[in-house]
Amino acid sequence: MQKKVVQKKSSRKPSAQKKQRADEHKYAASNKLPERFLVSDLCDLLGQYMAQDQVREVYRAYLFGAQAHEGQLRVSGEPYIYHPVAVARILAQMHMDVKSITASILHDVLEDTPATRKLIATEFGEDIAMMVDGVSKLMNIKFKNKIEQQAENIQKVLLAMAQDIRVIMIKLADRLHNMRTLKALRPDKRRRIAQETLDIYIPIANRLGMNSIRHELEDLVFLAMYPNRYAVLEHAVNQASGNRKEVIEKINHALAARLVELSIEAQLISRKKHLYSIYNKMRSKHLSFNQVLDVYAFRVLVNSVDECYRVLGVVHNLFKPIPGRFKDYIAIPKGNGYQSLHTALYGPHGIPMELQVRTREMNRFAESGIAAHWLYKSPDEKGAIDAHARARDWLTGILEMQQSAGNSIEFLENVKVDLFHDEVYVYTPEGDIVKLPRHATPVDFAYAVHTDIGNHCVAAKLDHSFAPLNTPLHSGQTVEVVTSPNSRPNAAWLNYVVTVKARSNIRSFLKNMQADEAMSQGRRLLERCLKPLGLRLDDVPESNIQLALEDYGFHKLPQLLEDVGMGNRPPSIVVRRLVPERIADGHSEETCEMKSRSPLAISGTEGMVVSYARCCRPIPGDQIVANLSKGRGIVIHRQSCKNLGSRSKRNDKYIEVQWANDAAGEFSSDIRLEVENKPGVLARTATILSEAGVDIENVEMQDRDGFSISLLYQIKVRDRTHLAKLMRRLRRIPSVMRIIRL
Repeated sequence: MQKKVVQKKSSRKPSAQKKQRADEHKYAASNKLPERFLVSDLCDLLGQYMAQDQVREVYRAYLFGAQAHEGQLRVSGEPYIYHPVAVARILAQMHMDVKSITASILHDVLEDTPATRKLIATEFGEDIAMMVDGVSKLMNIKFKNKIEQQAENIQKVLLAMAQDIRVIMIKLADRLHNMRTLKALRPDKRRRIAQETLDIYIPIANRLGMNSIRHELEDLVFLAMYPNRYAVLEHAVNQASGNRKEVIEKINHALAARLVELSIEAQLISRKKHLYSIYNKMRSKHLSFNQVLDVYAFRVLVNSVDECYRVLGVVHNLFKPIPGRFKDYIAIPKGNGYQSLHTALYGPHGIPMELQVRTREMNRFAESGIAAHWLYKSPDEKGAIDAHARARDWLTGILEMQQSAGNSIEFLENVKVDLFHDEVYVYTPEGDIVKLPRHATPVDFAYAVHTDIGNHCVAAKLDHSFAPLNTPLHSGQTVEVVTSPNSRPNAAWLNYVVTVKARSNIRSFLKNMQADEAMSQGRRLLERCLKPLGLRLDDVPESNIQLALEDYGFHKLPQLLEDVGMGNRPPSIVVRRLVPERIADGHSEETCEMKSRSPLAISGTEGMVVSYARCCRPIPGDQIVANLSKGRGIVIHRQSCKNLGSRSKRNDKYIEVQWANDAAGEFSSDIRLEVENKPGVLARTATILSEAGVDIENVEMQDRDGFSISLLYQIKVRDRTHLAKLMRRLRRIPSVMRIIRL
């Protein structure tokens, strides 16, 4: 992105507008700049689809911007106002509305001039002020590094986009013009801006279906990052295109003649692949230039969907199709709404060629994407409405990411993961289609259907057969999720989920789980202490609670409960502050303290948050020991756990504890079954556990030697006796060769 160079600042009156335009023409003539930079050219373009009063409003914004940017030059040496006018022209070519054009002319005013948001709102309205503010960078905040600054700025743009999607369209046009004029910057800066464009803005353009902008940005990125490779490839493409002109004409003639015979009105376009696409295919598939360029690209535009499929039949009769290369994006559109039929064929002399068939309406939306919402507003242009709705759905997901992300860097990484993916299409048991990224798992599917289904997922069936939760999904599969009300997300899921919704929800749940457990523990401790006084926490007057919160420096009761549950504040002291009149009436604090020490699940852990180690999964009946852990309270391990190491070396970190006599509840335990590799063995073992009333938290299947497999179950049991009974029942299955507790 080019920076401004400030020569001088001086006051300027709107009456000097004629001199400003004369200077522009003089500068353009002397420097051989194209006319597109001039405001007169912009106004002529706007006049083709806008009312004159709207054009005058845009020109008023130009005068405001020209005065604000007076004396500022870009690094290339041209007046700075040329950049906003060029950005406005890019949007005008997409027939964007008057507010978008106005905001694009003013988009750098807040960032680079003394003008304020309030002034822009007063002059041009709140909508335009919001868009300008959304595009502007955060300039008055100190950041630790460039990565944090980039993350915060992109987060700001995306959240502003959620309010008005035109913000990102202005930002894309701004980035496109900056990339067009990138040559004036230092090589290292060119590469950094190009990389940011490749990571963020190109995927966003793709998600919004704006393919014309995406393709140009890709080629400009290629030029900035690898100028020598770009030059070599460009020369080779130009040379090859001339040599193959005869073959292209032969294909065009054959297609056109056949379509005329069938009375199909069609437009044939032979197109040249853009350079970045060729380079990317060469690099990813390890192909030579000749291998890639041997695939010719043609596009056929027709009037209806029915004609699309008729044309497909025609070309498959004329030329032999290449197996496995047909894709129907009309029946199942891409995530950004793109629709077309894609096929690959052997052309004359056996040369491969690619063919796309789509309607003219589909072609407009393929090029303009979300911009078609403003460009085509007739009732018949439903595709634009659909594109806008899809963009809104995506923006809703962006807001969910922002709410669950810990910071701006995590948010940016989530956005990158969400933007880069190929899609698979799977079915619910009811036959509904669910789109997921490539390598998605049943856990991703569960969260895509509903967050609660994901949070309570315990197993999955693929095409009516049980499969591990980490199994990658493939298009066409039917996915059924098995849930349990007592299950919750597993940290191990983060190792294989790929969707941002699944990842952010799992992280959020695990992050909040400790706080929730601490609050529950704090409430239990206070309730036990209040019981001898004949009270419950709900009986304490609200005024007393507010006074206690003020004394302890908290704003809400859950904060106090969490503090008590973490062991930071004795419950007896808190109760004394909550109901001082009851303590004064003769209820001794000592009695309250003794009552609060009634056994919990683990004896000796009262007043502390207790968690159970995932490495050894202790359950009642095991010999246990507690390990002090900062921020987690105490963590219960089995005494035989290898992760404890030598306890004699760190005695200060261990506490001797034992299970309470009345310990109740369900505890996680891991078991491994080595079974014969026979059909139905997974379903049989799962059925035994289900019939015993056991909740299956997770199941994984590992192939051993082809003749046997390992089934890893994470289940909920009451104690060692309960687990032993389950293992005995599983051993009775003929296919089970061995069963052990992990």
